[in-house]
Amino acid sequence: MARAKSAGRAEARQRLEYARACVQVAELVLDDIDSAMPGVAAGLAVLAGIAAPDAICAIRLGEIHRGENHRDAGVMLRTAVADGKKLSDTLMKLLDRKDEAHYGLTVVSSRRARDSVRWAAILVDRATRELSR
Repeated sequence: MARAKSAGRAEARQRLEYARACVQVAELVLDDIDSAMPGVAAGLAVLAGIAAPDAICAIRLGEIHRGENHRDAGVMLRTAVADGKKLSDTLMKLLDRKDEAHYGLTVVSSRRARDSVRWAAILVDRATRELSR
């Protein structure tokens, strides 16, 4: 069962700022020619991908997901906005990379890291639009 916590504009702003910071740092890691750590960028993208939907749901639903299963946040996101299914699918792609990126049991390729950062940026951009309404 999904758990939720009441949230409003202030929480949405905080979650969006966190998501933006994660994407910005992930992009710096990817742009560093000497970096051999694309997994760090992918891990940050996953964190951004979790935070950005929180911002959207806080604005649109007045609550954010607060459970251990981040996939439940995708269910909330589906109902929050008209393009929620598409956004939820993007979140699911990121969550599919969570173990790989966060626990380092396999090496994350630069390509997979770049895809992850791009997906996170899609969610952050959408959350930014919600907060600017």
